[in-house]
Amino acid sequence: MPQNYVPIFIFIAVVGVLIPVTLLAAKLVRPDNPHREKLLPYECGIDPVDRARGRYTVRFYIIAILFVVFDVETIFLFPWAVKFKALGMFGLLEMLIFLAILIVGYIWIWKKGALEWV
Repeated sequence: MPQNYVPIFIFIAVVGVLIPVTLLAAKLVRPDNPHREKLLPYECGIDPVDRARGRYTVRFYIIAILFVVFDVETIFLFPWAVKFKALGMFGLLEMLIFLAILIVGYIWIWKKGALEWV
């Protein structure tokens, strides 16, 4: 059984050697002369007016997570659409129930004010 894993171990060994070698080669080849202009964040030629590390409100993360959740749920529509004829009436009712739950969740989130930016 362990002989089946030999290619994986060889691959891990090659990667384990190549990563430090390429990082060391890049360190030796590249110029190392940082100064104030190079260390500034690039903003289309305009001098930065504030720190680049601004704080975001929790609402931003909530909206991002909600987007991911609804986006992932709508991905389930594609396999259903491909097998629509094979699923028949059962598939249609099942998808209508799924969409109803999705719409109720969306309306509930909207009523709670989670989609408001300010």
